[in-house]
Amino acid sequence: MSIAINGAIEQGLLFAIMALGVYLTFRILNFPDLTVDGSFAMGGAIAARLIVEGYSPFIATLAACIGGAAAGAFTGVLTTKGKINGLLAGILTMIALYSINLRIMGKANLPLLRQETLYTMMQSLKVPDLVIGGITWLSGIAMLFLILIVLVKVAIDWFLHTDLGLDIRSTGDNARMIRSFGANTDTTTLIGLSLSNAMVAVSGALIAQYQGFSDVGMGIGMIVIGLASVIVGEVLFGHSTIFRATIAVILGSIVYRLVIAMALKKGLSPGDMKMITALIVIIALTLPSIWKSIWKKPNRVAKGGQ
Repeated sequence: MSIAINGAIEQGLLFAIMALGVYLTFRILNFPDLTVDGSFAMGGAIAARLIVEGYSPFIATLAACIGGAAAGAFTGVLTTKGKINGLLAGILTMIALYSINLRIMGKANLPLLRQETLYTMMQSLKVPDLVIGGITWLSGIAMLFLILIVLVKVAIDWFLHTDLGLDIRSTGDNARMIRSFGANTDTTTLIGLSLSNAMVAVSGALIAQYQGFSDVGMGIGMIVIGLASVIVGEVLFGHSTIFRATIAVILGSIVYRLVIAMALKKGLSPGDMKMITALIVIIALTLPSIWKSIWKKPNRVAKGGQ
């Protein structure tokens, strides 16, 4: 495989953590959370600042996770205690996080040149590439990223089958019903939003270390990218069970990155990527309806012929 495709797979695996966070709020909790754009950049900002200050990349990434959880909890408090519409609460948090991220980094862009990061530590392990038939299917780094995302997926699958996880799923399905059984939907909403944005922030921290810098604008459009990964994955690979849905989200993230890589290879400029993302989402949303209409017509003709 080319370097561009391997790079797309590596990025797809890292962005998959963010996509899984988006999946938790939009599909499991049924909450339109726009905090993602801010918490993704916050993860990168916290990790980059701590690494530059001399802290371990592990501590920096953990701190990013905590920061993202706090951002999600703030959105949860606004919507559950402040009774602010969920969509507006996410927007307010996202706007506030822009200024907070600037404060954290001290400037709009914070480079990680010559700094030890999780990415450089993984490179030093020198894991061999996965080569089959003379073709490099996965780079050593991608294999390490794959192990990481599998662990995250397994943890999410397990959590969503615990009592608390089932309460969160029930809150998204029918909040009134789960309240009648004595569950506190405010608490489940807070936990769901905190967990989702913690994952988003971890993804931001890993991406910042992967690309070698953190930028205050790196989170712009992340919610759309996350939704694109979720929708594309569901359309292509199905989502009948939690196990299958989380796999679909991961594969959807990789497919999305591969499409972007191919678009760039064909000569499209980076400025066109937002338009490509919108087109991918539109196609993924309309494809099932188009497919059903195509299959219904022959059935109708057949019934009419009888």
